[in-house]
Amino acid sequence: MQKTRVWIFIFLAIVFGVIDAAFKYWVDQHLMHIRYATPFYPYGGIGVFQNVFGIDFAINKANNTGGAWSLFSAFPKTLFMVRIAIILSLLGYVFFFNKDRKRDFPFMLIITGALANIGDTFIYGSVVDMFHFVLWGYSFPIFNVADMLIFFGVATMIFQELIRKIGSHAAQSSKS
Repeated sequence: MQKTRVWIFIFLAIVFGVIDAAFKYWVDQHLMHIRYATPFYPYGGIGVFQNVFGIDFAINKANNTGGAWSLFSAFPKTLFMVRIAIILSLLGYVFFFNKDRKRDFPFMLIITGALANIGDTFIYGSVVDMFHFVLWGYSFPIFNVADMLIFFGVATMIFQELIRKIGSHAAQSSKS
C-alpha cells in the first residue's frame, strides 16, 4: 500500500474504533442489562421507534461472550485465540499478498471491527452489543458498531466480486 493510503486507512480505523468505543462505553455506563429488563418495548433500553412497518428498534445493553449469535460462548478462550489468529492472518494478507487495492477499504472495516470487539473482551470481559431490532415479531440478535463494520466490509467485498464477475462476463460475451 502507498504510505498516504495507509495513513488514511489508519485514520479511518481510529475514527471508527473511537465511535464504536464511545457507543459501548455509554451503553455500559447508562443502560440496564436487557436480561433484567421488561419483555416489552423498549426492553429496558431507549426506544428509537416502534412499529414502523412492523419493526421495532431500541438501544439496549447486552453482553456477548461468544461470536455472532453467541456461538461458541462456552469456549471464550478458544474463541479469543481464533479471533487473534484470524486478525493476524488478515493483516498478513492485506500487507503482503493482497494485489487488489480495491479490497483495502473492506479489509480495513473488517479488521477494525474485529479489533474493536476483541478490545471489549479486555475492557468489559465480553462484547457490548446495543442495537436491538424486532422484525415482525422476531427479535433479531443485538449487535454493535464493530459488527456493522465487519458486515459492511464483507458485503462490500461480495459486491466488488459480483461487479468484477459481471464485468468479465460482459467483456467475454462482447468478444464472441
